[in-house]
Amino acid sequence: MPRERGQKVVASNRKARHDYHIDDVYEAGLVLTGTEVKALRAGHASLIDGYATIEGAEAWLENVHIPEYTEGTWNNHSTRRRRKLLLNRHEIDKLAGKIKESGYTLVPLSLYFKDGRAKIEIALARGKKEYDKRQSLKEAQDKREAARAVSTKGKEW
Repeated sequence: MPRERGQKVVASNRKARHDYHIDDVYEAGLVLTGTEVKALRAGHASLIDGYATIEGAEAWLENVHIPEYTEGTWNNHSTRRRRKLLLNRHEIDKLAGKIKESGYTLVPLSLYFKDGRAKIEIALARGKKEYDKRQSLKEAQDKREAARAVSTKGKEW
């Protein structure tokens, strides 16, 4: 039985939803060293430049920054090393088939602890064009204005 319950978000990549059309989202485990886990429990990580690749029958997380553990010794981990993702075989095969299509990539969305185990949420995504980004910003702004108008409608002086 796990000592911890629930979900604790360590890092999230909010810019990914702005830069990409998200098609599918997968939850994967991570193969980490002890100092990486301790650094994550301290709440330090960055998913900004991260991405995932599939080589053969394995999925890898690349370029995700987990800083060195301050209390670590000489065998501390390197900050941007490759980390293996734990996915089912059919998920890896499905992702490999989609990535071979042009325009698809695997982007990390969030890194969190779920019942004491480190998990990462990766998304199968297509890059947005500049006009798509402007359109989604405009839609979000229109939504906010509509919600603001509805909430202030009953508060007329």
